[in-house]
Amino acid sequence: MNKLHIKKDDTVIVLAGADKGKSGKVLKVIVDDYRAIVEGVNMVSKSTKPSAKNPQGGIVKQEAPIHISNLSLIDPKSGKATRIAIKREGKKVTRIAKKSGEEIK
Repeated sequence: MNKLHIKKDDTVIVLAGADKGKSGKVLKVIVDDYRAIVEGVNMVSKSTKPSAKNPQGGIVKQEAPIHISNLSLIDPKSGKATRIAIKREGKKVTRIAKKSGEEIK
């Protein structure tokens, strides 16, 4: 399995593409494809058939996956994009923002 710098529930900012500059919470990470689904980013229209959940059917807006390379974590102190350092103390692993030195939770 591959190691990625982004996890579920992280707050990220989009660095490239049509949604550049938007930020949101990571809903899901697709490790095999190096992609993540971010809340409110990369919205697409999808046609759906009527079902028990949606009896009317029709066109539904939903988030599509975006490549991990186009995302960066947001620094908890400054609110801007940052890289991360990984610090290991025994079994405990902490992620630290490079710009401010704050721990990313």
